[in-house]
Amino acid sequence: MPGFRESVSGFAKVTKERLDQQVRKITLDLFSDIIMNSPVGNPEKWAVNGSAVRYNEQVSEHNAALLEDPANLTKKGRLKPGKKLNDGMNIVGPAGYVGGRFRGNWQTSISAPVSGVVDRIDPTGQAAVGEASANMGGAGTVTYLVNNLPYAQALEYDAHSSQAPAGMVRVAMARITQNIPSIIRR
Repeated sequence: MPGFRESVSGFAKVTKERLDQQVRKITLDLFSDIIMNSPVGNPEKWAVNGSAVRYNEQVSEHNAALLEDPANLTKKGRLKPGKKLNDGMNIVGPAGYVGGRFRGNWQTSISAPVSGVVDRIDPTGQAAVGEASANMGGAGTVTYLVNNLPYAQALEYDAHSSQAPAGMVRVAMARITQNIPSIIRR
């Protein structure tokens, strides 16, 4: 039969483990939310491509409307030759552009924030979330999530992205604050 000291020690150990799990869960939920809601460049949404996108949509709508008129269709229900409008405008972007650099630059560290940027393209966010999960501290440990790209602050505060007009960090903080009580009750 364990003594008082052993009982208290066992209770403290189990409580610390559970607290560590809860802190890790809350922190990973927060970091994942920030990472996954970070914008990924989409040239179709850029102002420079607005005319091209609208034109391409109109061509698509025109061709869809042709399908509504039986006079435009063959006996098999396909468009007759020469009816379909084969036109479109190119979507432009910088040479070699690939979206996902901002999402890939979220970096996780313990005790002190990292400086510098990483050369990681991560449009899905899975690599950054994986890094966050691997570098997670527990209760009593400060875990940092930083993005040191020069335009990170502008994306958070200046509504530069239609994908995250209210930022990522502020929105995720508001959500996690509401979810903490339910996470603790589990």
